[in-house]
Amino acid sequence: MGDTLMTVVAIFLAVILMFLFPMLSVSERTDDISQLAVETAVTDFVDSSRSIGKITLANYDELVSALNATGNSYDVEMEVQVLDENIGKKSAWTNGQVVGENVYYSVYTSQILDELQNGAGFWQMKEGDKITCTAKNNNTTISQTLRSVFYSTSSNGAYQVNATHSGIVTSGRND
Repeated sequence: MGDTLMTVVAIFLAVILMFLFPMLSVSERTDDISQLAVETAVTDFVDSSRSIGKITLANYDELVSALNATGNSYDVEMEVQVLDENIGKKSAWTNGQVVGENVYYSVYTSQILDELQNGAGFWQMKEGDKITCTAKNNNTTISQTLRSVFYSTSSNGAYQVNATHSGIVTSGRND
């Protein structure tokens, strides 16, 4: 009876060591590769948009297809902080030498996508505007599932693969 129990325990440990840990390692490498691809796609999207001074539907579709190529699904959030120059207005709360104040107001993903899909097909920006893009996976990856099994953790609401990039628009219309 003792030998049978030891054999069962040895087989169980062999299965864990030979199959499950390597599978966890490979799945984590897959997440690393996805992370790199997402970072590259988001960086390319933001840099392209800020250098040409507009967000185009073609650039956004290219971003979405690059993200979908990783095998995960993503929430993409964009924010454009539009420079609202109030030249000529004196501010009462600063010193009298300052004329004007640069103020930013934000435009978010839903407004931008509405203009891309139902409007002109692009979102025009001007020099000095700020653009930020964030992509977060919204599905559970294989490594998250395996990690929760091995380490008894819960990954509710946590994302494994994400990237954020932002920059100031260097070219665009000057109103």
